[in-house]
Amino acid sequence: MIILDYQDRRPIYEQIVEKFQALILSGALPPKSQLPSVRRLAMDLSINPNTIQRAYAQLEQEGFVYPVKGRGNFVSPDLEPASRKREILFRELKELIEKGMTYGITMEEFLRYVEEQFKEGAI
Repeated sequence: MIILDYQDRRPIYEQIVEKFQALILSGALPPKSQLPSVRRLAMDLSINPNTIQRAYAQLEQEGFVYPVKGRGNFVSPDLEPASRKREILFRELKELIEKGMTYGITMEEFLRYVEEQFKEGAI
């Protein structure tokens, strides 16, 4: 279900959040389905349970899951998948733009590249 990339510079909890978001938005985890328990997922991934708890807390904060006391975490039934996907995509795009700016890439270069990619994708 979840495969971590230990070469990735991002924290493990962020990778877990991203993987669950993808599973939820793709429909692999349908609304109201239960997520693995913190303890079980921590054992499966051989990582600290606090890392899983942090990822679940972020998923809850972003509205992807909701907790049920004594039962675990469940996929939120009222997600708007299309708007969530756009939100995630635009957040990632913003991060890429910020990174590119630190490398000296201009707005014109970004725009030209985006246009090229859209034209290639439209073919």
